[in-house]
Amino acid sequence: MKSTSTAIKSYRVSGGGGLTLYVEEAGNPRGIPLLFIHGFNQCRLAWRKQIHSSLAQDFRLVALDNRGHGLSDKPANAYGESALWADDIQAIITGLELDRPILVGWSYGGLIIFDYLRFHGEKNIRGVNLVNARSRIGTEAALAETGAEYLALRPGFFSDNVMESIKAQEQFIRLCTYREPSPEDLYFFLGFNSIVPPYVRQGLMSRCFDNDSLLASLQIPFLITHGQEDRILPTSHALHNAGLLSRATLSWYGETGHNPFWERDERFNNELSSFALSL
Repeated sequence: MKSTSTAIKSYRVSGGGGLTLYVEEAGNPRGIPLLFIHGFNQCRLAWRKQIHSSLAQDFRLVALDNRGHGLSDKPANAYGESALWADDIQAIITGLELDRPILVGWSYGGLIIFDYLRFHGEKNIRGVNLVNARSRIGTEAALAETGAEYLALRPGFFSDNVMESIKAQEQFIRLCTYREPSPEDLYFFLGFNSIVPPYVRQGLMSRCFDNDSLLASLQIPFLITHGQEDRILPTSHALHNAGLLSRATLSWYGETGHNPFWERDERFNNELSSFALSL
């Protein structure tokens, strides 16, 4: 799927607790909706290679800035309650009248998807694509399956010192890819990583729970996409999730790190399209 020029619509949506979320839409308004949910410290622009691709011919493409990220509101003390995250996604689905969307969650985005499913159920969701995605955080098991290089960046993530913070962001971006990112990619990602306040990063990382019992109860289909060279979240976690879900398909990406949708975008887009059209 080649890159295309895509018209973008933007929205302000009132999410959980009244927090304002920034949302963008592109693609075919009559197509199956794909709702893209980014990971820790990112923003909607991480999905650029999906929004500006031939996916736009067939699908309604929606991407948000999670609370605390991008152009969405960034208040203090608004990141610990699962119900708030769940209500953010519900507000977008209802506000934009998305008809049984497919939720596509990268990394921390997986936690947000499970927040949504826990509080709002699966009846209005067509399916889920977990992309190197987490289902648990803060527990001993979650720490055991988190890369040591990533954990070592925490002091920099939480620092108010600009140079310490930027250094951590740069190292984080490099950890996300199998190969050294180009200067263009590095500074593209660094731009929106660096505007996330340290208190938001700390709020996200302070959560502690798992979703094992929830995963075991779900009946909707899941596509689990995972880079086999991920230095942040190893393949064992994808296997863990697949073992709990009743309808899961695993797709392994060799020589790929934490963001296969960016490193292997053509394959990723084709697989997402096939998954969506099969439902």
